[in-house]
Amino acid sequence: MLDPKVIDEFARRIAESVPPGLRTLQQDMEKNFRAAMQAAFARMDLVTREEFDVQTQVLTRTRARLEALERRVADLEARLPADGAESATAPGPAASDL
Repeated sequence: MLDPKVIDEFARRIAESVPPGLRTLQQDMEKNFRAAMQAAFARMDLVTREEFDVQTQVLTRTRARLEALERRVADLEARLPADGAESATAPGPAASDL
């Protein structure tokens, strides 16, 4: 969810942009703007910057681990003898052979 302080500040700035003659309605307008923005942001299913940063770090670590595993698999595959690769992937004995 978006930080309520950011929403409050944004609502306050919008309300302050109202001409001075209408400032008596400022508090009501501020509440209405805040409620409307909170409802709009809730429908958007937003995440906080902190949540986004955490997920970015998780993705970075996951990507590094995946790349390391890909290199390891490639090294292991390179060590297999040419005919060993075929026997490793060849099917086992049929059930009727047992």
